[in-house]
Amino acid sequence: MTKLALVLTGGGARAAYQVGVLIGIAELLPRGANCPFEVVTGTSAGAVSAVALATDPTHFRRTVSGVEDIWRNFRVNQVFRSDTQTMLRSGLHLTLALISGGWLVHPPHSLLDNEPLRELLRARLDFSRIGPAVKEGHLHAVAISATSFTSANSVTFFAGADEIKPWRRASRYGTRVELTLAHLMASLSIPFLFRPIAVDGEYYGDGAMRQTTPLTPAIHLGADRILVIGVGSPDSYAASAPVEQAEPGFGQMFGFMLDSLFWDGVYSDLDRIRAFNQFGAARQIEPLVIQPSQDLSVIAARHAGELPRSLRILLRTMNAGSPGGSQLLSYLLFEGAYTRELIELGIRDAATRAAELRALLGTSARVVPA
Repeated sequence: MTKLALVLTGGGARAAYQVGVLIGIAELLPRGANCPFEVVTGTSAGAVSAVALATDPTHFRRTVSGVEDIWRNFRVNQVFRSDTQTMLRSGLHLTLALISGGWLVHPPHSLLDNEPLRELLRARLDFSRIGPAVKEGHLHAVAISATSFTSANSVTFFAGADEIKPWRRASRYGTRVELTLAHLMASLSIPFLFRPIAVDGEYYGDGAMRQTTPLTPAIHLGADRILVIGVGSPDSYAASAPVEQAEPGFGQMFGFMLDSLFWDGVYSDLDRIRAFNQFGAARQIEPLVIQPSQDLSVIAARHAGELPRSLRILLRTMNAGSPGGSQLLSYLLFEGAYTRELIELGIRDAATRAAELRALLGTSARVVPA
């Protein structure tokens, strides 16, 4: 039996697009269908949807609908504290630390406080349901990737069937754990923006930082068919985008860094898989990639005015308010009008790729017995 995996990359607010694609997939399946993916892996924001699917894999459409409800009604203050007092205090702290070289105040652990996101996820995700879902055979494995600041390794925390063995390769390994909110928050901790998370005595940050092979956790967990839902720019955009004449500011460079962080490894891994397949590897891997057909930075620029004023001021100081800084904006714009537009784009893109999706899903569209 072949196993189908879903790989959800990171991307901050851009992950709303992934939700749209999942809605489109649900519409291709019969009502009452189980999650068609036996293996689910996620990194950073993608890990949130991965965990949600793992907590209720017997009702795919219902689970996706619950995730959609969160993303359609998102507000920035549900993700990080964005009130004027907090933003001013954060900016002042950073300024004093830089001016005094850390003598007056210690450098901040992060620019933003994402405690509201922790509370939202605690209320909406029941991690105790993952173990039974695996034990009862509704799910073969689920995995969350994070980066250890202690060992400098890419670490994949997984829960899965008994036959799955932990693995260790250069600078990366997979370890069996009972997945918790701490593992998810660790994967979500974008460096500089959110503070590192301690798990079992080690500090972890965003899973994309050292994840040079983002598709291999799914392969280690038994998959040979993989659907990757990314949030990068469409292939055509890179070739046709006008050259930015002005010197890039901090916001633009940070946005470019996030783009590379969340997507470049996927391209490299896909090239490796295609090379192995071409040269007759004993285990053939069938990947399918869906990514936005429109540039999400352009969409974000249209919704910039919906951010809280205090956050707009902070981003403006980072030059993220300029046209070149809309890349960073697209990752932080957790506002409903923007996320709803990304969801709709994901639904349309899934419909466009419906034939490919049906072929990949194959016989995985299982229906729960009455």
